[in-house]
This record gives sequence, structure tokens and C-alpha cells, in this order.
Amino acid sequence: MRSGELARMVGVSPDTLRHYERLGLLPKVPRSDNGYREYPALALERVRLIRRALGIGFSLTELATILNMRDQGQLPCRHARDLANSKLQDLGRQMKEMLAMRRQLKKILQDWDSRLRRAGKNKPARLLENLPKITARPDARAQFTHSKNRRDHEDDSGGSSVDTGSRRTANQHARKSG
Repeated sequence: MRSGELARMVGVSPDTLRHYERLGLLPKVPRSDNGYREYPALALERVRLIRRALGIGFSLTELATILNMRDQGQLPCRHARDLANSKLQDLGRQMKEMLAMRRQLKKILQDWDSRLRRAGKNKPARLLENLPKITARPDARAQFTHSKNRRDHEDDSGGSSVDTGSRRTANQHARKSG
């Protein structure tokens, strides 16, 4: 079957199929006399397998490794299971972090509601200046702590305590939002 037909059957673009082929997820396929890729019937199930695996969090690189192992006659089952288990552990950590962030955001909103009441109408409440600062934990993930003023967003060296992946410091954010 041609790439357009296969792509329609699995709900991807022909470009996606070519990308899968370049990554080794799909074997190189022969071309017809007029240059069209001619996929065997087995390609349909292979692409469906790829799409399902992507749906549960496998990356294209991980899938290429697993499928390459399989194509070479190896048994990638334990490797695939270990990767899935790692993803499950990561999800558990992410869920805990998201729940902590949700609790923190609720506290921020309560604080902001209070500040808005105290500020009254037509007066600034300086909500963004009173956002919690972000401090690094030993595991290098961000943890939120409440600060009372903007100066708390800087460490002793005058730099930002915001995650080093940020492009702007907390003070730059505050100036732009102020």
C-alpha cells in the first residue's frame, strides 16, 4: 500500500511515516516504478503499535531501540518493561509535585484575595511582586516558598534564586508585570 493510504488508515501524515522510516521505526520500503513508497501490509500493525506506545509515553528513540532489538531477533521485553516502570515512577513524582504546586497556588490565591480586599478598588495590590520565590531542592526540582517582598527573590550574590533554566530573573519578571 502507498504511504498516503497507510497514513490515512492510522491517522498520521505521510511525513510522519517518512520520519518513522528515517528513525528506523519502520524498515526501508521499496519504491514502485513511479517512485511511490510501497508499504507491506505488516506496516499497518507496526505503525499502530508505534502510536499506542507513544500514547503511553515511550519516546521515538526508545521505540527505535526496542523495535531494532526485535528486528534483530533479540527479546526487548524486559527492556520495554523497565522503561515503562521508569515512566510510572516519573509520573508518580510528577503527580506529587503537581499536587504540591496546586496546594501552593491555592495559598497564593487566598493571599491575593486578602491583598485585593486590603488594597481596595482602584489601588494596586502588588500581587506579582508577592509571588513565592523558587528555591532549589537537593533533587534539583523547584520548590515554592512564600516571600514577603521582591528582595527575597535574590540570593546573596544579587542573582536570582529562580530555576537556572529561566531566561529572566524574578526581578525582570516583576518589572515587566509591575
